[in-house]
Amino acid sequence: MKDLIVIPVEESSQAGEARRLAGSFCQTVNFTENDSGVVALIVTELATNLARHTQGGELILRPLKCGDVQGMEILSIDKGPGMGNVARSMQDGFSTAGSSGTGLGAVLRNSSQFDIHSLPGKGTVVMSRFLAGSSHTQLPVFPLEISALRFPFPGEEVCGDNCATEQNAARSLVLVADGLGHGLDAALASFEAVTLFRKNRAATVQTIVAALHAGLRSTRGAVIAVAEINHAKKIVTYSGIGNIYARIICDGVEKNLVSQNGTAGYQARTLQEFTYPWDDNSLLVMHSDGLTTHWNLGDYPQLVHCHPSVIAAVLYRDFTRGRDDVCVVVAKKIKGVA
Repeated sequence: MKDLIVIPVEESSQAGEARRLAGSFCQTVNFTENDSGVVALIVTELATNLARHTQGGELILRPLKCGDVQGMEILSIDKGPGMGNVARSMQDGFSTAGSSGTGLGAVLRNSSQFDIHSLPGKGTVVMSRFLAGSSHTQLPVFPLEISALRFPFPGEEVCGDNCATEQNAARSLVLVADGLGHGLDAALASFEAVTLFRKNRAATVQTIVAALHAGLRSTRGAVIAVAEINHAKKIVTYSGIGNIYARIICDGVEKNLVSQNGTAGYQARTLQEFTYPWDDNSLLVMHSDGLTTHWNLGDYPQLVHCHPSVIAAVLYRDFTRGRDDVCVVVAKKIKGVA
């Protein structure tokens, strides 16, 4: 199963194609005909909005699975004119394009989870999550909501970047790995990093990183980073080899996390771990060098309060280099998402 599919939408005729692709994708997660129909409706409404109100955007579909719960996440991403009044735009009957004005309202009503961020002159990101079986179905509760987006190097079928998370009541672990180069060999290296991470998930951060460094010697190597959020102690422990970028944002203050130079599987200095404060208002962003590092969430009013998937999508939209694999992970405690 693919991690996600990307559907470009530049004109109204592509809404039907988006609906067809969404239907095919639903079959890969064994949705019922009724569930597939709801996803198709959401995708059609979002694709139609992209065609009517922007010069082109894209839909991203990815499956959700946690325990026995199956679901689908749909992200609508554009660099269009944005909305000056999001709440008004959500109301049925409101339209700036001569339509019936029920698009976003219909998406909201049919979503198990919904979030949106829009900024005039920057564009809009809409997140719709649909959980199979019932709109009242809930995913199991973890201390943090963690979302990740991964995209391969243009023209490649597989992504050389990878990530993984492990959570329990005591702590949340996040790995980001970027296999050297791109293509299959890079993907194999980052996949092995994920395998080793899961095998050693009960260990300390420094031990996990050491295990990855040793275990990746049979691959082309990768740059890696592991973050542990200890919920009782309210600290982040972090260790990395190479240029995985990580930042904690809390109450408008942004702190870059420190990694060591080197390449896991080849060469690294003495491994170190560093600790940073964490509280319920904190936000963790980790990403590969497929994104530039010159972003500032303070330039996007209210974005820090959005769902991690929306934050990840905004960063992908505005800061992708376009010449490498991309992986971006966002972790935070969720508050008040519909």
